[in-house]
Amino acid sequence: MSDINTEISGGILRVELNRPAQKNAMTAGMYTSLAGIFKEADKDEAVRVVLWHGAGDAFCAGNDIGDFLKNPPGPGESPQSVLINAFIGFEKPIVAAVQGAAVGGGTTMLAHCDFVYAGESAKFKLPFIDLALVPEFASSFSMPARVGHLRAAEMFLFGEPFTAERAAELGLVTRVLPDRDLLATATATAQKLAAKPAGALRASKRLIKQAWVDQLRVAAKLESREFSERLHSAEASEALTAFREKRPPNFTNLPKPRAAE
Repeated sequence: MSDINTEISGGILRVELNRPAQKNAMTAGMYTSLAGIFKEADKDEAVRVVLWHGAGDAFCAGNDIGDFLKNPPGPGESPQSVLINAFIGFEKPIVAAVQGAAVGGGTTMLAHCDFVYAGESAKFKLPFIDLALVPEFASSFSMPARVGHLRAAEMFLFGEPFTAERAAELGLVTRVLPDRDLLATATATAQKLAAKPAGALRASKRLIKQAWVDQLRVAAKLESREFSERLHSAEASEALTAFREKRPPNFTNLPKPRAAE
């Protein structure tokens, strides 16, 4: 059984994260596979739209912590950075259907989508700082650009969960729907887009994104470097160990982080 299922029909490439027992948490291999899927879809004339969703009762619970600790991303090219670059360069519409958990990357990856439909069960969370890490997927730029500094600071610095309704208020989702209507609505949107002239659709998305592309690439590069540095800190060691041991972290008496240069 594949961790990511794909199917193409009527110009729509359906991409399903398929680890329902793990709430579709991402492994390094899944990041690499998903990047390859998007790169190939961008070149494939048969694909006009991507419809992206998760199997089971969750969209994506972020990183699979066990795999993440075995395959930590470095400051250079990593499976995560390859996927970020694939998202930034992708010129076709992406329609996402989000139910249940959308944690960490499960939220920040959605900033690269063009339509995001959220089921009433959707719960979003950006817990990077609680894990002694920093934002990723260029979200340190895309989130403040979308919702403003104060709201982005609240989401990242507190890291508390928020509902689909709050995500809609913030402009992070297109519409909130009953879970039973979620995939059907997202599919209908993908079908409408697939019927439009493909060249004009791509050109329009490219123009809409043009002002952001350079900033996204810069943010992704800075995040990658900082993320790697934080990942090797005493704070992250304690936070991730506590997470795996299901206990509160204790950040007292840790070595002090070095001052920024």
